[in-house]
Amino acid sequence: MKPGAVDVPSDYGMVDPLPFHPVYDYSYDGIMRSFEDGLQRLGLDYIDILLVHDIGKFQHGDENERHFKDLSNCGFKAMVELRNNGVIKAIGLGVNENQVCLDALEIGYWDVFLLAGRYTLLEQTPLDTLFPKCIKAGTSIICGGSFNSGVLVGRKMWNYSNAPTKILNKVRLLSKVADKYNVPLPAASLQFPLFNKIISSVIPGARSKIEFQQILEWFKFEIPPDFWHELRSKELIHPDAPIF
Repeated sequence: MKPGAVDVPSDYGMVDPLPFHPVYDYSYDGIMRSFEDGLQRLGLDYIDILLVHDIGKFQHGDENERHFKDLSNCGFKAMVELRNNGVIKAIGLGVNENQVCLDALEIGYWDVFLLAGRYTLLEQTPLDTLFPKCIKAGTSIICGGSFNSGVLVGRKMWNYSNAPTKILNKVRLLSKVADKYNVPLPAASLQFPLFNKIISSVIPGARSKIEFQQILEWFKFEIPPDFWHELRSKELIHPDAPIF
């Protein structure tokens, strides 16, 4: 974070921000400085997991080649040092795409990837390549974006923008099966990722106390096995996706 307020705070997801703006720096010095600043803001002397957030073409486009080179050449070294020194317990990525996780596995050992929106009731693209490689490497997955930006809870948003027709059509098919079994689609969206043993936890992203209470109800909702079997028989989920 550098001094100087951003012109449109909402573009960065900020609400009433302090007069600073984000600068992406995945180098050794950048990561060390960010970590130290983070400890001060949090008022802690260690953290559990240090994640490299938002690296990848989804965020940076053509600039990502330069950023990933910084991470590979020296940024990863900083994270390993911090882990070895005991001031963090684990290292990982916080991203929205499979490929950057696959690329990161070539750098060295990562404890965990926070992968948003890619292993959900709507899509299970990591099953074919990423998850098998993570299992082999010993890297677990935190499932972020389990509602796919809201499209699985009634909003017409997917991947942080307006959902295309193809996505909305699949949600309608999922909803039709859910209605048949009187299952809230958000409840199925929360519970589905946790059937996969590589998933350590799910981050649904509550914005308020009311949403948090609703999420707890969805999480505890008992879903009949026939619901999952019908999704599979209708090819609405990946054939290799665990459903128990």
